[in-house]
Amino acid sequence: MRISFFAQGINETGSAGVSLSDTTMVGATTDISIWELVVAGGWYIMGPLFICSAIAIYIFVERFMAIRRALKEERDFMNKIKDYVLDGKLDSAKTLCGSTDNPMARMIEKGIARIGKPIKDIAATIENVGKLEVYKLEARMSILATIAGAAPMIGFLGTVLGMIQTFHNMANEGVEIQSLSGGIMQAMVTTVAGLIVGIIAFVAYNYLVAKVEKVIQKMEGSSIAFLDILEAPGN
Repeated sequence: MRISFFAQGINETGSAGVSLSDTTMVGATTDISIWELVVAGGWYIMGPLFICSAIAIYIFVERFMAIRRALKEERDFMNKIKDYVLDGKLDSAKTLCGSTDNPMARMIEKGIARIGKPIKDIAATIENVGKLEVYKLEARMSILATIAGAAPMIGFLGTVLGMIQTFHNMANEGVEIQSLSGGIMQAMVTTVAGLIVGIIAFVAYNYLVAKVEKVIQKMEGSSIAFLDILEAPGN
């Protein structure tokens, strides 16, 4: 992939005054590849940004798959649990929970194991299991949030270093476009790269947070439904 830039120059003729008719506008298109932009940014800034982006992508994909598994629920799961509990088939209910791989099933399984104890104790046990399941779902998401905040700062660091290089060249070589272009290019490229990585990580983090909230809602609904079954007349 290449990015095109339009460069515009002026060709002047004449020695004394320069009139509008003596001035010719010359346009040229310069292409630069993405790789050339990355090289211009400097490995000491673009390297960490690349590592951050790779980590962010890995965490997003891994957490997305884990949360999707957590949202997968067996059809008529709670209805089957209700029938088993009301019929006194607690072993069958435990077997069903054990064969269902999601947080709701693990919460209900722990609740079934506490049947016979006070409802408050069962509710507390289910709540503790739920907190542990949420903690597992949110594992490594804090790293994603850190990358979302740190990547733009790393890019800004590259901007500052690039401008320092620019002023250094100005002090040693005078004001020449060719000597200044390297530092300015580095400053702009690192800023853009940092913002891109930060924005992607920020969006990915908030997307996962929304998905986790959806899982929490399902967990709360399942726990309430289970406690209602235990509190039903005849239990």
